Amino acid sequence: MSTQVDDRALLRSLGIQKPIIQAPMAGVSTPALAAAVSNAGGLGSLGVGAMNAEGARKVIRQTRELTGKPFNINLFCHRPATADAAVERAWVDWLAPVFQQYGATPPQKLAEIYTSFVVDKPMQAMLLEEKPAVVSFHFGLPPDAVIAELKHAGIRLLASATNLDEAAAAVEAGVDAIVAQGIEAGGHRGVFDPNARDEGLGTFALTRLLVQTFDLPVIAAGGIMDGAGIAAALALGAQAAQLGTAFVACPETSIDEGYRRTLLSDAARHTTFTSAISGRVARSMVNRFTTFGEQAQAPRTPDYPIAYDAGKALHAAAKAQGEFGYGAQWAGQAAPLARELPAGELMAQLERETRASIERLQSVWG
Repeated sequence: MSTQVDDRALLRSLGIQKPIIQAPMAGVSTPALAAAVSNAGGLGSLGVGAMNAEGARKVIRQTRELTGKPFNINLFCHRPATADAAVERAWVDWLAPVFQQYGATPPQKLAEIYTSFVVDKPMQAMLLEEKPAVVSFHFGLPPDAVIAELKHAGIRLLASATNLDEAAAAVEAGVDAIVAQGIEAGGHRGVFDPNARDEGLGTFALTRLLVQTFDLPVIAAGGIMDGAGIAAALALGAQAAQLGTAFVACPETSIDEGYRRTLLSDAARHTTFTSAISGRVARSMVNRFTTFGEQAQAPRTPDYPIAYDAGKALHAAAKAQGEFGYGAQWAGQAAPLARELPAGELMAQLERETRASIERLQSVWG
């Protein structure tokens, strides 16, 4: 059972001033975004799960040129994919008519385009050399020996969890804080085992359960878009809130015009879970790809990230013809609250809103 945790212990250990963490968002976050958040007193993040070791080293060094503050490097710890030629051929054949619609030929063979951190020795070695202040894990945990090496190097470790069992595994592994990813969150669901039953816990319920069960600091994530949400997370006992979708529309991100336009339109009111885009369940705004993937006759999806090889190729083909609806337009359930502000301005606004929300609660209770 949890004992009382110092409410600012996590912030002090991470060297940040404000209880705001920008979610890593692989393929969306940039050195400019991470640096802007860290320079504003929060913890900026870079998702490098889609990069090799040298690509990750490059963005770490680029970020260090923009900030002297701590920032987080996020890794994917999924089970490595199992190739299945028959499954992959059926998937490509099913997508072929859509490729043809945009004058393109589908890939003849799909590849495992990302290497899981659990087996990525060059990435592990690079982190020990570069020593970023914070490293976080998604989809699971690396081997105990890797965690021990990172901790020995003085790196603070975070791990996402979607239920109590995953959180217990992270605690046992020796991480410094748990990211409570609620069902409301945009992007990939962080479940350790994609074949297991997903309890679908919301951010509020999960955060409170973890705070009451474990001694480690908890970071609330999922559906938090403004200061009121941050204040609510803090009231539940979280030491910080992690925001992803809230930062996607910032000009510092790398999203394309179609993603930005969709996020800032009424289309943001509709999100859904899909595995068609990447091979793993993720929350996206409803678009052509998510709708196509919901067809009853859809064949089995190849393993993540093999399916993502086809998904990225289809998006590129459609985008070349001006259609952005086959992209990975990840967004959380509260996406309509997104604001197109520079990251530094958004951080200042979030701080004002959080303080105002806390003051309002204090006034309600006299």
